[in-house]
Order: sequence, then structure tokens, then C-alpha cells
Amino acid sequence: MTDSVNSDKAPEPVGPYPHARKVGNLLFLSGVGPRKPGMKTIPGVELDKSGNILSYNIVDQCRSVFENVRNILEDAGSHWDNLVDVTVFLTNMKNDFPVYNQIYAEYFKNNQPCRTTVEVTALPTPIAIELKCIATIRK
Repeated sequence: MTDSVNSDKAPEPVGPYPHARKVGNLLFLSGVGPRKPGMKTIPGVELDKSGNILSYNIVDQCRSVFENVRNILEDAGSHWDNLVDVTVFLTNMKNDFPVYNQIYAEYFKNNQPCRTTVEVTALPTPIAIELKCIATIRK
């Protein structure tokens, strides 16, 4: 049996999918970006009139996406320390990986889940980072 989870503390999905799904004692999060709930703006991003990225701050985006993941986890009955696998999508590995890796280390001091980081040419919205996570659910 699976249960869908949607959090009002996380940004609305950009498509027809839930924030997460519970399957047994596992929680699978859909891709999570740095937008704030109820807003279309993205922390640290400046767009031109056509919606193209003029500049962005990877620090702001990392902190925001980690907070969104935390909120979804907690609303689903899980916890940051229950993360077991994290897949990270970056749009600029060369420039952003060192900063992202440093911030990641701040957030994952006590729990170090498996991690894969890949570069992609674009994400569905003008963001520089997205996370896909798997966690266990507290019993």
C-alpha cells in the first residue's frame, strides 16, 4: 500500500505528482527545489523579463532546498537523520559543486546518506539545484 504526502510547508509541485509517497517503512521524495511555498520566486535568483537566469546564488538555493526537504520529511513522519539516499542535480557542476559540497557537509554532520551528484543542462524551473531523496519512516 502507498500513501501520498503533500506538505503545505514546501513549494507546490510543478506537475501532477505528490511531494512524497510512503511505501512500507520507506519514504520516496519527488524532486525538491528551492522555491518557497506559495511563491514563484526562487531564493537568490534574478531573472530577465523572458524568465532567463541573469544571476543566482547557489548558497541561498542550497539552504532553501535543504529546508524544503526537511519540511516534507517531517510532515511525512520522517526526519532529516532518516535520509538514506540523496540524488542531487546541479546545473553547473564546475562552479557550484565546491560550494554545494561545503553546505551539504554542514547539514549532514550526523547522518551521511548515500549520495549521487549529477550535472544536468536544465531543470523544470530556473533553479540550479534539485534533490531526490529516500528516507525511512519512524515507527
